[in-house]
Amino acid sequence: MYSGLILGSLFLIGLLSWFIWDKRYRHNTTRELPQDYIKTEEVFIDPVDGRKLRVYYNPETGDRHYVSAR
Repeated sequence: MYSGLILGSLFLIGLLSWFIWDKRYRHNTTRELPQDYIKTEEVFIDPVDGRKLRVYYNPETGDRHYVSAR
C-alpha cells in the first residue's frame, strides 16, 4: 500500500513536470517585436526545435522577448 502511494506520487510529479518544465521563454517568442524593446547581441539556437532566436530587452521592466532570427 505504502509503495503504491509513493509510486503514484512520483508518477504525478513526473506528469506535472512534463507540462511545466522548460517553459522559460516559450510565452515570449513571436515574429513581431513589441514597442520599447531594444535589440541585444544575444542570439541562440533553441535546443528543442533548432530555431535561431534573437533576444530583445525592455530596460523599463527588465522583460526579455525572443524573436525568430531569419
